[in-house]
Amino acid sequence: MTFDPAVPYNDLPDLPPARDIETVPVLKRALTAGRALAELKGLGNTIPDQGIMINSIVLQEAKASSEIENIVTTNDALFRAMAVPSSSSVEPTTKEVLRYREALWTGFTDLSKHSLLTTNVFAGVVSTIRKSQAGVRNLPGTVLHNPTTREIIYSPPEGEDLIRRKLRNLEEYIHSPDGPDPLIKMAIIHYQFEAIHPFSDGNGRTGRILNILYLVQQGLLDLPVLYLSRYIIENKSEYYRRLRMVTQDQDWEPWALYMLEAVEETAVFTRRRILEIRELLGNTVEIVRERLAGIYTKELVESLFRHPYTKVQFLVNEGLAKRQTAAAYLRELQRIGVLQAFKAGRENIFLNVRLYELLSR
Repeated sequence: MTFDPAVPYNDLPDLPPARDIETVPVLKRALTAGRALAELKGLGNTIPDQGIMINSIVLQEAKASSEIENIVTTNDALFRAMAVPSSSSVEPTTKEVLRYREALWTGFTDLSKHSLLTTNVFAGVVSTIRKSQAGVRNLPGTVLHNPTTREIIYSPPEGEDLIRRKLRNLEEYIHSPDGPDPLIKMAIIHYQFEAIHPFSDGNGRTGRILNILYLVQQGLLDLPVLYLSRYIIENKSEYYRRLRMVTQDQDWEPWALYMLEAVEETAVFTRRRILEIRELLGNTVEIVRERLAGIYTKELVESLFRHPYTKVQFLVNEGLAKRQTAAAYLRELQRIGVLQAFKAGRENIFLNVRLYELLSR
């Protein structure tokens, strides 16, 4: 039967796929992607403070994933909002990206407690993104349009009972001990989640969070620090084209190759970024130790890398100094060029200039 994008895809096949997805090209690519991911995982353990990666790389993933949905902000706006979240100048798009970061961390925390990826976890993620309770779609009429032509390109399954049955099948597949290499399986899971399109909004971002959580669940990552959305932004039209190839023709190989290449290139990029952060952290330690020996502590410098924009209260909260002393520390760090001071409403905030430049490349 010919696929009609305007008709709800209630015949979406259950998993596992009927066709063999482990072709020779896919298996070869899975091998190289797996090696790149293993190198990233090993390097992540060499950063002394895991919060440094969480507040830098995870935020970049949040920004890129939101940009795929045309929710665009800047690094400066994000870092400022992290320092002064109550500021009236924080744009709605910036708040939405920060909610993505929160949703990723919420999903990671749930996974750490229960080791399961379930519909409840998906709903928790999308509820955090949308800042409202999100249930499975129960109204008809959901369609996906070409953003330029407004042509209907896909109509997901309709009916809450059917959608929940598809989600149960997806859960069973995720947790089944059988199946292909975990990276190949991740590609299958991502397609199926997007095809089910279980929520009225936030499916794309939730599906990309699911990718990272699945890799953590499988022990391929310790922290959710794979910057996968960067690759999708750079290859956005191909992402949607290959999704459609699966929907229309059950042609899985091009889609699997796309996702495996995304994992490999992203793992290489993220590993390089972590090495750059680690090198900059080491250089900053040396500068502060040499020029401000009277106030230097390793913990103080690491705090500057957890928060690209820092402030007195952060140092106080982390037990590094009392308010007056913390303010003096930040002024001294500004004097030697490590930090640059800005006003945010009534507050003084201090930018780690070199870290900001690195993360903005």
